[in-house]
Amino acid sequence: MAKIYQIENSVLKIAVSEKGAELQSLIDRSTGQEYMWDGNPEVWGKHSPVLFPIVGALKDNTYEYDGQRYHLNRHGFAREMNFLPVGQLADELIFALKSTADTLQLYPFEFDFKLKYRLEGKTLYVTYDVTNTGDKKMWFSVGGHPAFKLPLFKGDAYVEYALEFEEKENAGRWPIEEGGLLAQEPIPFFNHTNILRLNKGLFAKDAIVLKDLKSRKLTLRADKTGKGFDFSWEGFPYLGIWAAPGADFVCIEPWCGIADTVGTGQDLTKKEGIHTLEPGQHFERTWSVTIIS
Repeated sequence: MAKIYQIENSVLKIAVSEKGAELQSLIDRSTGQEYMWDGNPEVWGKHSPVLFPIVGALKDNTYEYDGQRYHLNRHGFAREMNFLPVGQLADELIFALKSTADTLQLYPFEFDFKLKYRLEGKTLYVTYDVTNTGDKKMWFSVGGHPAFKLPLFKGDAYVEYALEFEEKENAGRWPIEEGGLLAQEPIPFFNHTNILRLNKGLFAKDAIVLKDLKSRKLTLRADKTGKGFDFSWEGFPYLGIWAAPGADFVCIEPWCGIADTVGTGQDLTKKEGIHTLEPGQHFERTWSVTIIS
């Protein structure tokens, strides 16, 4: 059984598992309100998996690098591995995952990957910190997959919630096709609006995948009370929104990386959204949740 670590401040309390350094719980201490999905394994047994060293699916779950072919399942291996707790303060938790002989069989780069959770007032900050510890250039992607319970509050209905983006958007939706790959072209989705009303039918054909958004912040809000949370993802060029069929949650997924398209080649160095680090270089991105109570 994976060990669970907890921290709290005067407003929030979180719990994080050593497996995948995965956020399990986010509670408003003044009300006892839980914001995270409960991870019901009969529906979807995750809470907030980290996506590393790829985001989404590879064509045939395979990529090519330096003349060799490697196999990686959707979203990579970090979410299934135990992280080592390397720092705990009253309001901060830090977990680390380092490359091993086993990871090098799947992904031929040496790395030090840290997940940092920090509480500040009503806000939880989640930071991905990647360092290339090898002697060659490293190619990688990283992203989040937090699932928030919906409806949040007793007496509400799923359809009584909306996502309000900070900017009016005109972005299309990139359909997900067989094998989790993206279509070659988007279909119309946003039409000069910043409001996305939520309903379970939105996810009948898998996630809503968005590129080129102007917004880097949105608010999930209940119609009746205006309560909910702000979600920010500065520095992440892609955003996914998803729920399992009929499930009582919504995932808001900030990504530095994206699934392959149906017509893609499999060269890792040419993959859309891929990031690079030279030996010794460091990469950091943070998303955050701020409770509106």
